[in-house]
Amino acid sequence: MLDNVKHIILVLSGKGGVGKSTVSTQLALTLVKRGSKVGLLDIDLCGPSVPYLLNLEGNDVHQSDGGWVPVYADQNQQLAVMSIGFLLNNRNSAVVWRGPKKTAMVKQFLTDVCWGELDYLIIDTPPGTSDEHITVMENLKTVKCDGAIIVTTPQLMSIEDVRKEITFCRKTGVHLIGLIENMSGIIARFVCPHCTECTNIFSKGGGESLAELAKVPFLGALPIDPRVGELLGKAAVTELPESPAGKVFNDIVNKIVVMIDLKAK
Repeated sequence: MLDNVKHIILVLSGKGGVGKSTVSTQLALTLVKRGSKVGLLDIDLCGPSVPYLLNLEGNDVHQSDGGWVPVYADQNQQLAVMSIGFLLNNRNSAVVWRGPKKTAMVKQFLTDVCWGELDYLIIDTPPGTSDEHITVMENLKTVKCDGAIIVTTPQLMSIEDVRKEITFCRKTGVHLIGLIENMSGIIARFVCPHCTECTNIFSKGGGESLAELAKVPFLGALPIDPRVGELLGKAAVTELPESPAGKVFNDIVNKIVVMIDLKAK
C-alpha cells in the first residue's frame, strides 16, 4: 500500500555485482540521518542481500489485517524494510521459482505491505530487465514514482549493460534521476582500511562519460572502501564522515533530494 508514500525511487543496475544493494541501503540510511522516514523494499528475489547489509537477518515479517508488517531497523521506526530474505530459513536458501510465481510475489510486496506514512520508499531491484521489473512498472502506474537511479561500475562490460537499462527506463516511461559510478578510481580508488592509502585498481570515468552521452544526470563516483561493506546497518555519513565514501554518499543524497523537490514543483 503506497498511498501514504511521498516519493518512490527505483535503484537499478545493468548487471549483478556492481554494489547496487549496498548503494540502496546507504541511500536509505543517509536519508534517515537527515530526518526522513524511509522504506526499503528488496525485490531481488534470487539475491536478497538487504537483510544482511542492515544486520536484520533472523527477523520475521508478520501478516496483519492490512497486509505484511515490515521489519524496522531502528527503535524509532524510521527505517522500514521488506525482503524475501525474511521469509527464507537462512541466507543459503535458494528461491527456485518460475516467472509467474516471482511476479506474484513482487506484486504482493508492492500492494500488501503496511508501510504507513513514508517520505521515501527505495526499491532495490534485481539486475537487468526481467519480469520483476515489468511487474514493478505496471504496479507503479497508479502511484507517483519519482524515477530511477542506475548503479554501474566503470568497466566497459558494466557500461554496455547500463545502456540497455537506460533504454528500458525510457521505453517504460520511467524518469531517470541519475547515474552512480561505484567502485570508481576517480576519487579514492581502493581505500586500505589499515593505512587509508588509496590505489587505483579499476578504471574510472566510464559511468560519467555514459551519463554525459545519454544525457542522464551524473550523481557521483563512489570509491572501493571495504569499511562501507562492514557497516551492516550503519550509515557511512555518520560512521565514516571524513572518508571519501561518506562524503560522496552525502553529496549524492543532497543531489537526489534537490532533483526530486524541483521535479515536484
